[in-house]
Amino acid sequence: MTDYAETLSKHRRLTILKFLLDSPEYTSNASILEEVCNSFGVTSNRDQIVGDIQWLKEVGFVSSNGQGDFIVVSATARGVEIAQGKASHEGVQRPRPGQ
Repeated sequence: MTDYAETLSKHRRLTILKFLLDSPEYTSNASILEEVCNSFGVTSNRDQIVGDIQWLKEVGFVSSNGQGDFIVVSATARGVEIAQGKASHEGVQRPRPGQ
């Protein structure tokens, strides 16, 4: 992965976690997350969203379930801490103060 692609993935992961933080029950679906990332200038396609959801799940920041193209994603307590900037991980962009 190029440096730019890795930077974009880190920003995409933060965008996903921050949106889940503000969502009812910390939950959304992959289609909405794709729209959210694109609307915030983090250009993303479906494969990138699904790949980053899988990555976030592997490191314990989200849980997910679904069938086929419909994936429901929920932030874990650790994912919420990352989104709030109370914890950090090298694979997720750290939020700026006041964000």
